Amino acid sequence: MRLLAPLLLLCSAAFAEAPADRKVVLGLIDTCAQAPKVHEAEGFKPDGTVRAIFYDALPWNGKPTRVFAWIGLPAKRGGKVPGVVLIHGGGGTAFKEWVKKWNDQGFAAISIAVEGQTDVNENKVKGRSTWARHAFAGPARDGTFADTKLPLKEQWMYHALADTMLANSLLRALPEVDASKIGVMGISWGGVITSTVVGLDERFAFGIPTYGCGHLFDAENGWGKALHDNEGYQQVWDGMNYAERLKMPVLWLSWPQDAHFPLGCQAENYRKAPGPRMVSLVSKMGHSHPAGWNPPDSYAFAKSVVETGKPWGSSPSAKTESGTAIAVFHSTQPITRAVLVSTTDKGFTGTRKWIEAPAMAASGGGGTTTSAPLPPGTTAWYINAYADQLTLTSDYQEIK
Repeated sequence: MRLLAPLLLLCSAAFAEAPADRKVVLGLIDTCAQAPKVHEAEGFKPDGTVRAIFYDALPWNGKPTRVFAWIGLPAKRGGKVPGVVLIHGGGGTAFKEWVKKWNDQGFAAISIAVEGQTDVNENKVKGRSTWARHAFAGPARDGTFADTKLPLKEQWMYHALADTMLANSLLRALPEVDASKIGVMGISWGGVITSTVVGLDERFAFGIPTYGCGHLFDAENGWGKALHDNEGYQQVWDGMNYAERLKMPVLWLSWPQDAHFPLGCQAENYRKAPGPRMVSLVSKMGHSHPAGWNPPDSYAFAKSVVETGKPWGSSPSAKTESGTAIAVFHSTQPITRAVLVSTTDKGFTGTRKWIEAPAMAASGGGGTTTSAPLPPGTTAWYINAYADQLTLTSDYQEIK
């Protein structure tokens, strides 16, 4: 008992510190509420209405920092336009192309670089890019939350979240933008940031975490290995800590064979959030920045939210009954077909074999009820309902 007592006291102290740290993180919204000062990015040529900027961010190690970004407005505008903050994933940066894609959809957009880099590739060879860091760079990401032993305000995630909120404040201050209709989308690591920031910055009108999610300490791959005993991640940075605050509509966009983020972790995250949700698991989507921003699903979701206040579709229920998978869908767009996606494998979802089979669809009672017999030995399943090229997915189901 004497040997255990100091350890118990140490553990108790660590857990006691977590709420205080979360309070500091929750206070970021007040710290980042004002629009930051913007500086022109010299040496970066504008592309139509899209231009490169730096904006002031929070101090790091006692030094001022700035964030590199591409920002643009739709070429054709009639009154104020909606907006979106865009966050890259690992190996990425602020992408001008991504901004232009959202501009083409009628949205103002700002794509930010959250590791102190610009979009100048120092590597100049095919493969993984090496982006040049600028003179006012903040922290770069250190592995998989490997910096959680540092003081809170020196950790990368603290600054990544602040950079995102400041970008929101910047867009909100533009006279051409409707401040009540600004969303956030992140891909991969950007999705991890998004899954946390949507529970912190209630000013966002919608969120689109792509691939990335919370609850990763429980993942059956490298995420779980890295984060299973990482108290800093579990108690402070995991989006699950703030999910109950999440009231805005969120699209959880991914695919079944994603090699990084398990469907079970994603489901744990979205089930804890009380706000309206839509899930889209796009078959054969792939994992990359273009694979994340090319599907029409993110744009259709965002347009629906800013135009009507809610997603164009949802799946209020999914269940297994007498060996049959049953899912109900609500949609403002006609459902053209439905498919059961299931597996008999176990372990990490990204390495399982997923089989598609037709599902029956019947309209009535204000929705569409879909059903299909489950193959013997099914361990997990969901149903995709399709509205032309758009994918509407039921909640992911694990069979124990």
